[in-house]
Amino acid sequence: MKSSSLAKAGKVGTLATAAAVFALGGAPAADAHDGLTVADVPNANPKFGIQNNVLTPSATQTSVAWGNLPLTNPDTANGVTHYGYNTLDGAPLTQMPDEAHKTEPDKNVYLVLGGKHYLYQGHETGPRGYVTRINLDEADPLKRVTLISDIDTAGNAYPTIDGITWNPFTKQLLLTAESGSPKGGVFAVGLDANGDAVDGGRAARLPALGSGGYEGIQNDADGNVWIVEDIGGAATSGGKVPNSYVYRFVPNDKTDLTKGGKLQALQIKRADGSPVTAAQVQANPSDPFISQLHTYGTSFATAWVTIHTGTTGAFGATEAAKAAAATPLKRPENGVFRPGTGFREFYFTETGDTSASSTLPGAYGGVFRISQKSASADTGRISIVAIGDEQHTGFDNIAFATADDLLVVEDAGDGLHTQRNALDSGYVYRLGNDDGHSNRAPRPVRFLAEGRDASAAFDSMSGPSYNDGDNEITGIHVSDGDPTPAGILGAKTPKPLTATWRTFWTQQHGDNTTWEITWSGRSRY
Repeated sequence: MKSSSLAKAGKVGTLATAAAVFALGGAPAADAHDGLTVADVPNANPKFGIQNNVLTPSATQTSVAWGNLPLTNPDTANGVTHYGYNTLDGAPLTQMPDEAHKTEPDKNVYLVLGGKHYLYQGHETGPRGYVTRINLDEADPLKRVTLISDIDTAGNAYPTIDGITWNPFTKQLLLTAESGSPKGGVFAVGLDANGDAVDGGRAARLPALGSGGYEGIQNDADGNVWIVEDIGGAATSGGKVPNSYVYRFVPNDKTDLTKGGKLQALQIKRADGSPVTAAQVQANPSDPFISQLHTYGTSFATAWVTIHTGTTGAFGATEAAKAAAATPLKRPENGVFRPGTGFREFYFTETGDTSASSTLPGAYGGVFRISQKSASADTGRISIVAIGDEQHTGFDNIAFATADDLLVVEDAGDGLHTQRNALDSGYVYRLGNDDGHSNRAPRPVRFLAEGRDASAAFDSMSGPSYNDGDNEITGIHVSDGDPTPAGILGAKTPKPLTATWRTFWTQQHGDNTTWEITWSGRSRY
């Protein structure tokens, strides 16, 4: 049976104790940085039945919202009535063959506005896109979640949302819709100084940023918008071909993105200086360059190529990037700037093929770093900082917990869960200060072994096809909530043991529970 709303309010997640983890063979596997110590959780949860989440002993978690919480201001006519469900068809909320559409709150954005502490999310699936806000100061869970937006400027539904970030220059939430032109793209919802939606929460499309399989979206201090695309390429006998790009939008006016600018795509160069193009790697998905790119200690020159300029008119970014000889990758998903680098280092995940049967190079993806002289530089270099393998793959959301501790979480999918008999995990990669050319790759330290709640288990085994199965980890987010340009992720060094900095993640699918992690020694509000 699913927990009732009131029973689950403020519930601390079921975790392995430190003694239990060490009994299973765990040991401290990461030294303290800024007071954060993480011991390795020795094993992922098996794909079997209902499993509890297991966190490193130095962390606990508390639920802040979950799927069946009602919205305080529902759009009943369109079924936007709950945090994690659309009830337009009148179906029951869970564990029935005709259960309601689960809407899957995705990435988290933490902001302190009007003296209140809020968590914003876009919703990834269901009949329509929408944005919610969790009031973290509200003790009554039935009054905690508010609908911010579910209509566009014309009053119509807009696509479901995959990525979200806060743009302090425009005072807008930027939302990505993972779909090609003309449906997908980037939308903006303005917030006032109290954290409430302006213009009735109507989401405005930003056509100058194009349409694609957009997922990750992130600002830099210059006002540029970085976008990471996730599109699986055509399947071959050995896996999928690279088909997704990393983009940078350079606005004409960083305070008004409707004034247009340049959309650029990342181009990677071979050792001889020639660009790696889609035509090359899609014709030969075993191109030796792909293996070289996924080898620790290598580094390749990069350049930003402009694929579109202007202000209006829908266009397909993926097609434009291919035509401009940008370099496709194997499903990059999310990115973030490393603190302390002045926005000169951008880290992004590459999901890979999410199949143990793939024989292509780069099948398990990894984490990459783009290094530049400045955020707006036209050239730079790319290197891999964490190489995926069968047990560490499907990398999705990403966040820095300190200047050196990179949190990376998996979305490996039900198929790979079955192949490896392991559900998703979250890892800490402790980065050094080298230039990416050393031969010592950082070792993944598991801080979270995700479980599987009853709703996700039902969907995995016999639920309706329109709802996903196993839980996945998404929305890993570390922030102090500063809504000014000084608070852009990467501008400050996080201090996870102080009361100001907070850590969140979402156990997507199933109950769609969003958790706050508290690290040992941290004071609470």
